[in-house]
Amino acid sequence: MLKVAFAGFRHDHILELVQKTCQHPGLELAGCAENDADARQRTIERGIQVDWCDPFEMIEKLPCDIVGIGDVYAKRGAIAIAALKAGKHVIADKPLCTSLEELAEIRRLVAEKSLSVGLMLPLWSSPNAQTARKTIIDGSIGEVQSVIFTGQHPLNYGTRADWYWQENMQGGTINDIAPHGIDLVEYITGLKFAGTCCSRCWNDHFPEVPHFKNGAQFMAKLENGAGVMADVSYFACHFFQKSYWRFTVWGTEGWLEFANAEPGVSFTCKSNNMTTRLYPEKSGTDYLQEFLKEIGGTAPDYFNTRHILDMSETALKIQQAASQA
Repeated sequence: MLKVAFAGFRHDHILELVQKTCQHPGLELAGCAENDADARQRTIERGIQVDWCDPFEMIEKLPCDIVGIGDVYAKRGAIAIAALKAGKHVIADKPLCTSLEELAEIRRLVAEKSLSVGLMLPLWSSPNAQTARKTIIDGSIGEVQSVIFTGQHPLNYGTRADWYWQENMQGGTINDIAPHGIDLVEYITGLKFAGTCCSRCWNDHFPEVPHFKNGAQFMAKLENGAGVMADVSYFACHFFQKSYWRFTVWGTEGWLEFANAEPGVSFTCKSNNMTTRLYPEKSGTDYLQEFLKEIGGTAPDYFNTRHILDMSETALKIQQAASQA
């Protein structure tokens, strides 16, 4: 039985991992920490016992095997580093951290102590992603030439957590949102990101928080030279628009398209211009199962610590390029 302690409840995404932990027969909820009084009270009202105020004290004193991280984005790197130094595996809501310096230290500690890092990324294991990957890997679209994805989110100003609007707490909209899309593109194409062509973040029609850059777009390339264009801005009206995680992949023999909101993948063959609707297939796994598999000694083929650290570095470098533009 592996014991899991949770550090921070400042983003509701972490509640999913708490639920998965409580439902998993091989995991035990060992303890929870939250240093913000309001967030601690909300967490307790949701039926989660919070015995620690200081996550660093909990990591030092509470016996556990895994630390789950859901604090504000800018604090996650420091918590992950403390957990790894204490010999604990780490699994976090995305993003893992907000600086390349933090990521380098996380990478060093992982190697030094032979520990695993997980990230709460569900898109790669979604049914549509399985079908898209199978179609690309079996050669149906030929060589991948171009990828476009959109992951626009609603801004939800006034209802989103207050820390989000504090300067230097969010860490950048690309690093905030794009990890989902970067991860899925690498999964379905079998190709790694190989560089940033251009990147931009800007404040667009959001005078309430002038420093917050709600617009976010970038161009990058994959290791085979294929281009990637992405828009992960906070411009959407709601989470149910088709532009919420929509992916299009062009290849030398055809192209495919799918959206997270709709089951099925559309595949068009270039030779006959016929479009076929391909039905989704279940993956049979998710981010938590792959994380636990690695801890148990079986390194997953795709969603492993090495991939998560590399993908996080890609997102941070694209964010950095936007900051320097």
